[in-house]
Amino acid sequence: MYLDIYIMCGIAGILSADPSWISPERLKRMTDAIAHRGPDGEGFYFSPSGQLGLGHRRLSIIDTSELAGQPMHYLDRYTLIHNGEIYNYIELKEQLQAKGYRFITRSDTEVILAAYDLYQADCLQHFDGMFAFALWDRQEQVLFCARDRFGEKPFYYTWSEDRFCFASERKALWAGGQEKKVNQPLLLNYLALGLTETAADSTITFHQDIFSLPPSHYIKIHLPSFSISMARYYDGDKQQRSPIGERQAAEQFRELLLRSTQKRLRSDVPLGCSLSGGLDSSSIVWAISQQATFPGHLQTYSAVFPGFAKDESAFAGMINEQFRCNGHAVTPTAEDFIGDFEKLCHHQEEPFPSSSIYAQYKVFEAAARNGTKVLLDGQGADEILGGYARYIPWYLQEILRTKKGGFRSELKAFRNQAVPFSWNWKNYLAAYFPLQVPGMLRRREAAKINRQPDVTAAFRKAYYDEQSIYKPLVMKLNDLLYFDTYQFGLEQLLRVADRNSMAHGREIRLPFLNHELVEFAGAIPSGYKLHAGWTKWILRKSTEGLLPGEIVWRKDKTGFEPPQQQWMGKKLLQDYLFEAKKKLVAEKILRPEVLNKKNQPMEAHAADNYDWRYLVAAAFI
Repeated sequence: MYLDIYIMCGIAGILSADPSWISPERLKRMTDAIAHRGPDGEGFYFSPSGQLGLGHRRLSIIDTSELAGQPMHYLDRYTLIHNGEIYNYIELKEQLQAKGYRFITRSDTEVILAAYDLYQADCLQHFDGMFAFALWDRQEQVLFCARDRFGEKPFYYTWSEDRFCFASERKALWAGGQEKKVNQPLLLNYLALGLTETAADSTITFHQDIFSLPPSHYIKIHLPSFSISMARYYDGDKQQRSPIGERQAAEQFRELLLRSTQKRLRSDVPLGCSLSGGLDSSSIVWAISQQATFPGHLQTYSAVFPGFAKDESAFAGMINEQFRCNGHAVTPTAEDFIGDFEKLCHHQEEPFPSSSIYAQYKVFEAAARNGTKVLLDGQGADEILGGYARYIPWYLQEILRTKKGGFRSELKAFRNQAVPFSWNWKNYLAAYFPLQVPGMLRRREAAKINRQPDVTAAFRKAYYDEQSIYKPLVMKLNDLLYFDTYQFGLEQLLRVADRNSMAHGREIRLPFLNHELVEFAGAIPSGYKLHAGWTKWILRKSTEGLLPGEIVWRKDKTGFEPPQQQWMGKKLLQDYLFEAKKKLVAEKILRPEVLNKKNQPMEAHAADNYDWRYLVAAAFI
């Protein structure tokens, strides 16, 4: 294995024109609030002027020496706090050494500092990684904060005319004195649509006056003017390139996945893999097995639900057997969920759409119990390759409008696969009049908000925000995949995964989110992603003959889905739900009549999962 230094952690900081607002006590309260992100140590830095304080909680993946600690200083000019990893830092370090830079640690943190000194903001173009960091340039009196391309690592902030505070989690900002106040329009959207964020403005969060730095963006704050500027440093390309043959595309995709996985295996601590039994996670296990550094007997972690129709234990077992993995399985129950509910909400900080995130939470808990500190995971494949059934109508509309790909044969193929997707006369209109579709979809979501059956008229009237509803113009499938990957959709899943992993002091790495692989996926034709009744066609062709055919050509899609409908039918959870409804009624959010309505347990991904939303929303008000 490679001998590297990676430090996952939590960061927090304050930049203020008023030094009296910055104190060791305040900053320590902030870092203590996120101590679970870095239980191995802490560090602080206060500028001589008293206008800047930086705090760091450390989770040491390898090196525990003081030299690799943070805040890290460099060239008697820069100070950095960093959460995440730069996977290609070995290659970058060699390039920087060739230009005369010297290093005293083996850490990727020091490479960030040297790269910034050489390239300034353009250093971000050179990083393959997941990161959120804040870098103080004493000479220029500039605080430079940046977040990775896809939003794997979080960065929250508050600001006023003379103060900028930031942290890895919102609870650190609350500990620093920021008022905890729910964004009521987004609460309404959650109750009606299941959404806690808005594509109309990716900086807005579920909590008022707390903002999120969007993926692929950086912020600069200049002293003494305290001027703040934000810029995007990376944007994927949704334009199809010159087509290559399907076989060549499959080979190239497979090579990019192997290369990405190789970098994400750089570790000297116990490493494993999340394994649902689906194609994505199984592909990652295969890719790990192909590395020269692979020691065999990989630790895999699965959530299984014996007797449940969507249990995937048999598929996970196939992979464990083929690649000689040591499989570890957890079976979360409704009783477990209630017992962990408050902790889960504490870590997530905002309502979540289904119980699937709890299954992931328990998988990371099992990894922690077994001493596996790093897990690779298959997240991101669905967004870049069209893995969800909801992509099928958009693909069919594209080939119908462009007269490419054999519309009738493709429609028949998807219907023969019994994939649950909707296709009717409205889709024919959408195919030929795509400019009208965003407005139609916005009106449909607005109607769902206005027709939500249990929300009080007063709450709806006070907090309905039409501007929070946004739908992109989709002329081809790649437009929607681009939107979900770079603008709205993927980041929400990554936020959940970050919180679930860091709650247990674990690290999650995502090989499908290497930007070169994502760019390649965006450049190939839609028919290489959805084809002949199958989603993620290019990934299936890339792994055909390498994974069991039962997995490569699975028709269903699950992924750690618990039997939520069964859980919600249990008396324990029904009692919990009734108390949640009472709380929402007392706050005049729900109508009193909701207390007399019969509960409606639904599956995890059901469209109008109102009872689940009431159960969760009540924990956050």
